Amino acid sequence: MSWLRKALVHLALSRSDAALIKASGGEPRTVRGMTLDPRIQFLEYQTRLKPVDWSTMTVKALRDNTDAGAELFGGSSVGGVRTEKVYITGRSHSVPARLYLPTVRDNSAAMMVYFHFGGGVIGSLESCHRLCGLIAKEAGAPVLSVDYRLAPEFKFPVGLEDCQAAYLWAVDNAARYGAPVGKAAVGGDSMGGHFSAIIAQEYRKTKPPVLQLLIYPAVDFLSDTPSMHDFADAWPLTAETIDFFMKQYLPENVDPSDPRISPIRTEDLRGLAPALIYTAGFDMLLDQGAQYAERLRDAGVKVSYECFESLPHGFVAFGAATRAAEQANRKIARETAAALKGQR
Repeated sequence: MSWLRKALVHLALSRSDAALIKASGGEPRTVRGMTLDPRIQFLEYQTRLKPVDWSTMTVKALRDNTDAGAELFGGSSVGGVRTEKVYITGRSHSVPARLYLPTVRDNSAAMMVYFHFGGGVIGSLESCHRLCGLIAKEAGAPVLSVDYRLAPEFKFPVGLEDCQAAYLWAVDNAARYGAPVGKAAVGGDSMGGHFSAIIAQEYRKTKPPVLQLLIYPAVDFLSDTPSMHDFADAWPLTAETIDFFMKQYLPENVDPSDPRISPIRTEDLRGLAPALIYTAGFDMLLDQGAQYAERLRDAGVKVSYECFESLPHGFVAFGAATRAAEQANRKIARETAAALKGQR
């Protein structure tokens, strides 16, 4: 991406709220009493001027678009945090990952294992680069961001198995990086939250995580809640996008109600790790994230829940697009850091 294009996009977004709304249809976008952030409304409006032709869309093109978005809007690296590449031995594959190591350590803070968004099909370590750096710095703890394998080249359950291998590696190696022995947390946004919820369930009796951080998590592949309809055209996650993802990610003859695909459908949620759950207002997954928080509370799990009403799905990757997204990321990082230190 050229520096000129990047500069022009950010120049357009630097206009006043009123100017951006005027350039985006003339009225604030309000649904369910929530009003979309003006900068996000402008970006959404621009995408509608050139709608996606899903009949010709390819996985490569969608990945390229996502990577370009991360470069445009992901934000800068966080100072006081260095990174190093590590490889985690899985069943038949060495899983690449990026380790975030803060200059100032807090040995009381647990290691975090983070999984990026993307429906199991797109996304990369760059999609969550700034948030992982913010968490590492705020907590003084190592954060492991996992480059799990993607569909359709590697359909379910390959990506999940890569994430499980990374979590177990973190539990076994946390002390090497100045974190408490034998402990780790899991977290992620969208599909990353999906993987985190499943791992929290599957290891609750053997190697339970100390925390599950679920940001607009995908926890029900059969969801038909009102938000699935109210925000079916909301940028960047539309009904067509979800349909595309599911066709790529799920093998034939797999039951979407399987708890390893739809973790909200697990009958017994007792004994799970404390959860920080954050949703976005303009998001098809809004209701299922809120419902999972409620189900966890009903099962006696300690839960903190918040909806960022003015933001869309994927806001973790939009920190440089709008102040609201950056503020949300910083708040998530602070609250996650407190939880990793056992202060929440």
